[in-house]
Amino acid sequence: MSTLHLVALAPFIMAIFIPFFYFKFRHIHTGWFILPLPLILFIYLIQYLPLGGGPMETVERSVPWVPSLDIHFTVFLDGLSLLFALLITGIGTLVVLYSIYYIANKKEEPLNNFYVYLMMFMGAMLGVVLSDNLIVIYVFWELTSLASSLLIAYWFHKEKSRYGAQKSMLITVTGGFAMLAGFSLLYMMTGTFSIREIITYGDAIVTSPLFLPAMILILLGAFTKSAQFPFHIWLPDAMEAPTPVSAYLHSATMVKAGIYLVARFTPVFGGAPEWFWIITGFGLFTLLWGSVSAVRQKDLKGILAFSTVSQLGLIMSLLGLGSAAVHFDVVDGQSLYTVAVLAAVLHLINHATFKGSLFMVVGIIDHETGTRDIRKLGGLMTIMPVTFTISLIGIASMAGLPPFNGFLSKEMFFTGTLNSTTLDIFNVQTLGVIFPAVAWIASIFTFVYCMIMLFKTFTGKHHPERLEKEAHEAPAGMLISPVILASLVIIFGFFPNLLAYTIIDPAMQSILPGLLEPGEQFYVNIYHWHGLNTELFMTMGVVFFGSMIFLNLRKWQETTFYLKERDPLNWFYDSGLVGLIKGSTVVNDVQMTGRLRDYFTYMFTFLVLGMGYMLWNTGALAVDMANTADISIYMYIITLSLVLATVVIPFVSSRISAIVLMGVIGFLVALLFVVFRAPDLALTQLLVETVMVVLFLLVFYHLPELKKETFKPAFRLTNLVISIGVGLVVTLTALSAHALSYENPISPISDYFVENAYALAGGNNIVNVILVDFRGLDTLLEVLVLGIVGLAVVVLIKFKAKKGEDV
Repeated sequence: MSTLHLVALAPFIMAIFIPFFYFKFRHIHTGWFILPLPLILFIYLIQYLPLGGGPMETVERSVPWVPSLDIHFTVFLDGLSLLFALLITGIGTLVVLYSIYYIANKKEEPLNNFYVYLMMFMGAMLGVVLSDNLIVIYVFWELTSLASSLLIAYWFHKEKSRYGAQKSMLITVTGGFAMLAGFSLLYMMTGTFSIREIITYGDAIVTSPLFLPAMILILLGAFTKSAQFPFHIWLPDAMEAPTPVSAYLHSATMVKAGIYLVARFTPVFGGAPEWFWIITGFGLFTLLWGSVSAVRQKDLKGILAFSTVSQLGLIMSLLGLGSAAVHFDVVDGQSLYTVAVLAAVLHLINHATFKGSLFMVVGIIDHETGTRDIRKLGGLMTIMPVTFTISLIGIASMAGLPPFNGFLSKEMFFTGTLNSTTLDIFNVQTLGVIFPAVAWIASIFTFVYCMIMLFKTFTGKHHPERLEKEAHEAPAGMLISPVILASLVIIFGFFPNLLAYTIIDPAMQSILPGLLEPGEQFYVNIYHWHGLNTELFMTMGVVFFGSMIFLNLRKWQETTFYLKERDPLNWFYDSGLVGLIKGSTVVNDVQMTGRLRDYFTYMFTFLVLGMGYMLWNTGALAVDMANTADISIYMYIITLSLVLATVVIPFVSSRISAIVLMGVIGFLVALLFVVFRAPDLALTQLLVETVMVVLFLLVFYHLPELKKETFKPAFRLTNLVISIGVGLVVTLTALSAHALSYENPISPISDYFVENAYALAGGNNIVNVILVDFRGLDTLLEVLVLGIVGLAVVVLIKFKAKKGEDV
């Protein structure tokens, strides 16, 4: 196992020791023990940056996991995975530091749970971005959903926290299942789970009839995770999580997992018009929907939640637009169409810096004032000057104002949408004009909610009576992380080319491989002034119209649109959830009756219909009595005795007699095993039947007399039909298998165990060898289940309910 494998697994290893730190050192905040890990990982990953200016060298390390299924834990570090790994560990370090001061070290705060979930999430995200194998990616992908739900429900005593955790889990896990199906289709087309190998099968994938289903299923996974319309509804409710969680998961990491997936699969699907239109269309609509919805919010976290939805749509649309670059030549490392991918990578970084700092600022405001409601806030500029300064920097960047980094990527976004109008592929020339129009309108609303957030919180009259706490500036420790992120906003704004060939170009090389000659690099030169061009006039229009809307905000604050903060699409989720619960209740009431006879009815009916259909549909029904063996007199006697004992049971009115007859049937079955020369099975059957008969006799002797049950004729007829059907289907199946074995002779599976039982397992008793060695894991799990049941019984006996206590 390599060091890169340990990078992904280190947070999981740390999670094992967190309870020890928490309980052993209660006087020290657990976060201090966690903080060094993401910092060390971040410093370690920096060494892979191509600081010398040349192209980045990719790194691959592999460990076999399930080789027979082509599943290997292969870590592959290229420009794209390195970018995300640095975001995960870098922002993770700042979040852990921030959480130390945000979440107090109190007895009622289960800090061990918080940091276990946080490390679990960090490791899962690193696993997603570093893995090359699709199945391994899926495992880590679902772990991110699980860990994020646990973090959202950290304050599980709040109903909204539980609701938000459940919603995020249902939506993202459902998308994950769809993604797994898409991965399976890719495997069917290529015969490999390796992403790097799948990319080489480009032509075969495009011409396959499974291409479109695989693409749509994978995009469902990406869209649900990255909160694209209409799956975005889980993100605002996830804001019930502690602010460090929001700053980490919902601005810099988890919601970017879908972005990563789309970027990673662009080389596979990027040349298809469906890929271009679906990603660009949904991305732009999500951008517009999120920005308009953010304006209606009264909670600062709500504003940032819909802002995140909007910004994710922006990045997604840029990746969709940039996928068109595969159709055009790249000269000297640049093209009109690669600018969209450049803007996507740059904004990915910028968004993590300004949105992470803003989430932390909102946490500070909530922590120091007791509220996030903009209707109660105001006048905090002089009371919290440092917090105001950080907010001003972050909000200005989010609004796309110079000289901050958000202005640079926003201008490139405008450039990308304008360039799309010149495309002569995918019929873009007819609808492409919509792209810059939607981008411009969404940017206006982005400017509006940025102004609302800044002025409603920090300017105006201060109303201390509306606050739950006396407002004051946050402690220095809580300000360190947002100050660092705000500083990066400024640094990347003034010196954007620090990232040009260290991070941006390697990431672009991963998203658009094969466009350049070996050793070439994309032309990345980022600067503020491009002259009086269309993009600048669009920005001036955004500021003008956004300011007009903000200044006239009071005129439409009482409108239905503004008053309804909750996204209308939540109605579909809530109604669907209610319908699902009601439907499952109906099914449960029908199926789980508590009567054993009903369960047997369901199972045997399914058996008869399923096996009967397969026999008929596959043409496997065949009866050939020519090759049957001679039947000895013993078989006739045993079979007749079995039939008589079975037929008599329904007419017996005594429990004791019924138990004795059941025992007789069991012993007769043991005799069958003897005749068929299976002494091990016969001995097992005899022992089990003896024990069961004795136990039943001991227990039932003390029960009341058996009351004769009366059944309607329809009930008796149903039982008769099912019984005859089961006997007939099983008999026909056995006869067909016997007949077909002579028509199409194949080697039975038992031959393998006969030949290898002694050679591989060192035993001559084939049945025992199968149970202990060939089925060793299955047997071990069965023993584990029995052990768990035994422990549960011990617990139930030990902890008896007190008188009057609910059980």
